[in-house]
Amino acid sequence: MTERDTDIEFDFFEEPETREAARPERPPMRGGPRPPIRTPQGITPLLRLVGLIAFAIVIVLLLVYAVEGCQSSSKHAKYANYMTKVSQIASNSHSIGTRLASLLGQPGVKASDVQTKLAGLARDEQQDIDTASAINPPGRLRDEHSRLIDALQYRYSGIVGISDSLRQAVSRKNLAAAQAGALLEAPAQRLLASDVVWDDSFKAPSIQVLRDQGVGDVRVPGSKFVQDPDFFTAAGLGAVVTRLRGANVSPTVGGLHGTNIVTTKALPQGTELSTQSTSPQPVVAGTNLGFAVTVEDSGDSAEVHIPVTLTITNGTKNIVKTQTIAFIDKKAQTTVTFRNIQLDSNFFGSQSTKVKVEVKPVPNEKTVSNNTAEYPVIFSLPQ
Repeated sequence: MTERDTDIEFDFFEEPETREAARPERPPMRGGPRPPIRTPQGITPLLRLVGLIAFAIVIVLLLVYAVEGCQSSSKHAKYANYMTKVSQIASNSHSIGTRLASLLGQPGVKASDVQTKLAGLARDEQQDIDTASAINPPGRLRDEHSRLIDALQYRYSGIVGISDSLRQAVSRKNLAAAQAGALLEAPAQRLLASDVVWDDSFKAPSIQVLRDQGVGDVRVPGSKFVQDPDFFTAAGLGAVVTRLRGANVSPTVGGLHGTNIVTTKALPQGTELSTQSTSPQPVVAGTNLGFAVTVEDSGDSAEVHIPVTLTITNGTKNIVKTQTIAFIDKKAQTTVTFRNIQLDSNFFGSQSTKVKVEVKPVPNEKTVSNNTAEYPVIFSLPQ
C-alpha cells in the first residue's frame, strides 16, 4: 500500500451544505412591532353564516308570534260572533215565554183567541229552532249547540202540548178544574225542563269551553222561559181552564179580595227582614244579591196579574225592580224572587238605606195597608 492510498478521505459521511442553507435563521426582534396575526381565511365566511342564521331565527320567531296573535284574535272573534247570534235567539225565546204567561193569565180573553195566539207563539218558537239549526257553531261547541236546540224544541213542544190539552180541557165541561189543570201541567213541564237544559247543558259547559280556549271574556247568554213556575202547576192552569170555560176566576163584585206580604228575605243568606227593627239590619251584599218576597192571597177568589215592586233607596239613589204574579189561588201563597241586584258604593255602610216592597191592590181590595212593607237595612261586602 502506498502513501497515496492512506490519504483517501471518506467525505460521504458529512452533511451536505445545502441543508443548512434551507434553514435561514430568523433575525432576532429587538423592540420592534410584532407583525399582525392574520385571521385564517376560513373564519370570516363562517361568521357571516352564523349571523345570517341568527337573523333568520329572529324573523321566524317574529312570524310565529304574529301568526299566533292573529289566530288568537280570530278565535275570539269566532266565538264572540257565535254568542252574538245565540243572544238574539235567547232574547226572542225569553220574550215568547213572557207572552205565553201573559196570554194564559189574561182575564176576559176567549178560548178561541187563546188558541189562535198559542199557534202564533208556537210558530215564533219554531222560527228560533230554524235559526239555531242554521248556525254553524265553533267545533268545540257543537255538542253544547245541540243541547241549545234541544231546549228550544222542548219549548215548542210545550206550547203545542198546552194548546192541545187546553182545547180538550175547555171542551170537557165535566172535567174538574184540578183534573183539567193536571192535563195541562204535563206539557207545561217541558217548559220548565227547557230552562234546566239551557242552563246545565248549554250555558255552563259553554262557559267552561270558552275558558279552556282562552276567550273566557266572551259572554254566554241565558234564556229563562218560565218566570213563575207556580203558574204552570195543576192549580194555576186549572184556574186558567175554569176562566176560559166562562167562569170568572177573579170576580169584580162579591166576596173578599186582597193580598198581603208574608215575608221578605235577603238572598242568598235567606235573612228575613223585619219592619219592626229599631236599627238597620245587616245584609251581606255580594254579586248574587237578591230578595224573595212571599205574597198571600187573603181573599175568597183567585187573582191574576199582580205587579210586585221592590225599591232599594238610600235617600238619594233608587234601584227599582218589578215582577208580576201571573196567578195566585185563594188562600194560597207564592214567592216572587228578585235576582242579580247590583249595588254601587253609595249603598254600602249607609244607615239610611231601606228596602221597600209594594204589592199592587187587586180589584175591589178594601184593605191595602198590608200591601206595603219597608225594611231598614245596612249593606256590607262579604268577608
